[in-house]
Amino acid sequence: MPEAEEFPTTIGPDATFKGELKFEKGARLLGKVDGQIETKGRLIIAESGKLAGEAQAGDIRVEGQVKGNLQAAGKLQLSASSRIEGDIQASRLEVAEGAVLQGRCSIGGNGATKPVSAPAGQVKTQPEATPGSTPAKK
Repeated sequence: MPEAEEFPTTIGPDATFKGELKFEKGARLLGKVDGQIETKGRLIIAESGKLAGEAQAGDIRVEGQVKGNLQAAGKLQLSASSRIEGDIQASRLEVAEGAVLQGRCSIGGNGATKPVSAPAGQVKTQPEATPGSTPAKK
């Protein structure tokens, strides 16, 4: 079972944890954590998952709610159901339409990060067009 090997730790939907969690491999958060999560592997915060605190991981996928800062050494994925209040930092960022981010964003490769300036609020993946106008071409 490859997924079980990638995510040997799962915090179930009925679990509530307060404190600091450290993992060598990946982890899935289906319940609630108030504190810090650190893993060299991949972290998934499922749609039912809630994190109030900080998380550092190799890669992070957010489908649930986060109130705190996230740092991914690799890729940070924000799904349409994700709601983040806090700062994010990652080498690569993937954002689905409907994701909400209230905070600062720092994205860059090879350990170097570049600040991305945007007002706090909803992250939008496509420019909005007003009636009678066309979106700007890149």
